Amino acid sequence: MKVDLSVGEASQVDLLAETERLYREVAEELALATRRVSDGDLGEVANTVRAAKDLRAAFQMVMDERTRVEKLRKQVAGVVNDYAFDLDAARDEIGRRLACLRGAG
Repeated sequence: MKVDLSVGEASQVDLLAETERLYREVAEELALATRRVSDGDLGEVANTVRAAKDLRAAFQMVMDERTRVEKLRKQVAGVVNDYAFDLDAARDEIGRRLACLRGAG
């Protein structure tokens, strides 16, 4: 069974990449602001607090998108309760059992 992924998943994956990019940018901004505070520039304290809040929000967005993408991938793959249905193996098993029944008359 082959399932073609819709445009919806493509946009989910793109959003995930953008969210990760945002996360890296905010993390860099936080590191820079933290260095400035360490160097004695107390004017950067507000920027550090803002960057930390932005980083937390970006991290939450990344985790939410990863969860959505993983759920969608499992759904497309036929995974239910961490088990995937192997339809080819099921079809082979049904054929085998029918052959046994035919053989038994």
